[in-house]
Amino acid sequence: MYLPEIGAKIKHLRGQRGMSQIALAKQLGVSKSVVSSYENSVHLPPYDVLICMARIFGVSTDYLLGASGKRTINVDGLTDTQIEAIALIVNELRTTHAKERTSPV
Repeated sequence: MYLPEIGAKIKHLRGQRGMSQIALAKQLGVSKSVVSSYENSVHLPPYDVLICMARIFGVSTDYLLGASGKRTINVDGLTDTQIEAIALIVNELRTTHAKERTSPV
């Protein structure tokens, strides 16, 4: 099975966090060359590593595998009030983004 998107997603998510391949490898318990092989779509990460990556990056395994284009935010440990505040911020950003796309330049 060939899933080139997973490698690009791993590399992108790692870059967004300013994380080196070595740092990610340490968190995953693998070598830097193994992380490189994932990013270059030479190998697919095994199930346990995929789950660990999803947790590190705060995304779903479906997102990493390309089964879903949606990203998630891990709200574990937050209060209901904090989660509601995050939802309000997300909705405000969506509204602002929609207005920016429809307004004439």
